[in-house]
Amino acid sequence: GRAAPPLPSAAMLARVQLTIAAVLGLVATALVGVLVLGGGDQRAAQAFTVGASGFAGAVSPEGARAADFRLRDQDGAPVTLGAERGRVTVLTFLYTTCQDTCPIAASQILGALEDLGPAGEDVAALAVSVDPANDTPARARKFLLDRRLTGRMRFALGEEAQLRPVWRAYGIQPQGDDPEARDFEHSARVVVVDERGFQRVAFPLGELTPPALAHDIRLLQAE
Repeated sequence: GRAAPPLPSAAMLARVQLTIAAVLGLVATALVGVLVLGGGDQRAAQAFTVGASGFAGAVSPEGARAADFRLRDQDGAPVTLGAERGRVTVLTFLYTTCQDTCPIAASQILGALEDLGPAGEDVAALAVSVDPANDTPARARKFLLDRRLTGRMRFALGEEAQLRPVWRAYGIQPQGDDPEARDFEHSARVVVVDERGFQRVAFPLGELTPPALAHDIRLLQAE
């Protein structure tokens, strides 16, 4: 009868194993690429409505000056809104122990800055404390670190007497400010200030998306 074919050598088996591993690696890389592209498409597909003004956010009254303040950030450095004159500023009001709205707002702002690419490096992002009793510098630093915002956003802190005029100027009701309900959730809002120091648009948290915020920042940067 016909002789049995020779058994494959160890070298041949090793080459086959390497080939299979290479093919599997290419397949895995392709799948990762699909997932990454899918995530990008999902962000790009987040729809937003542009009004007659051309902005996605709610347009502020003309000539509405953004109230300045002098506080200290998470590292103890002075922080003022006036120091950001000459570039667009995203201003929001957060507290460090928040588990829902504040992390969402922070992530949406980070997403907008990333969507802007290099132009996002020239945008100031400031968060003002709404819970002075619990917002310590250490907690503020951790909040920013956990949300990948270290170096991208500054957290303005202070005593209640320093912060209350800022809350009032921007129509913010702070955490636990209702004497009838101490667990009251603070008003969540993002304000965009133009390069001249005027409030231009605002977003309630429920209407804030990275593409919408990035869109309005681009418009202001182009002025």
